[in-house]
Amino acid sequence: MKMPSAKLLCVLPCATALAVSLSALPAAAQKGPFMLSSPDLRMGTFDNKFVLNGFGCQGDNVSPALVWQNVPAGTKSLALQVFDPDAPTGAGFWHWTVYNIPPTVTSLPQGAGNSAAGLPAPAYGGATDYSDTGATGGNGNYGGPCPPQADKPHRYIFTLYALAVDDLPKAGGIPKTGSPSLYSFVLNKGLGANMIEKASFTATYGR
Repeated sequence: MKMPSAKLLCVLPCATALAVSLSALPAAAQKGPFMLSSPDLRMGTFDNKFVLNGFGCQGDNVSPALVWQNVPAGTKSLALQVFDPDAPTGAGFWHWTVYNIPPTVTSLPQGAGNSAAGLPAPAYGGATDYSDTGATGGNGNYGGPCPPQADKPHRYIFTLYALAVDDLPKAGGIPKTGSPSLYSFVLNKGLGANMIEKASFTATYGR
């Protein structure tokens, strides 16, 4: 009787071993990297629809849609911040912040940042550098780009944080109304290992 070849004898045990080795890989390695993007800013620039209506700009000030994928294991909430490092303030300019986004949420539709009702509970819009100006229709809302005329195009950095805490201000020991810089310190330093991972992209705008 002809004996099965070594290759044939290996099929079942080798397949089983491969399945076991794949199942042992970290979830992030199987799914891919934590990523943030915007279908409205896919060309890397802002259409007038997403530009501020105020301070000399005449856009529609609609918040762009955002989508993300591969939220890390252990995430209990997500936090979003949008920052212009090129603003001539000496400290940049904060345009949009959203905190306590549920970990099961994977997108914010276009316009979600224009009212508290557009955000998924218990998420809330935090302070920006437009707060108390009336330019965004109310504190906590999205404020689009509006750089000074003749400036080179400014960069607008969208960053999404995956956190191992479900209530960011409580975990960070800061007021819910805290400044975006204070929140940024908590996110990038104060939470320590409870800031699991972050994803970001940059869009530009000039006029």
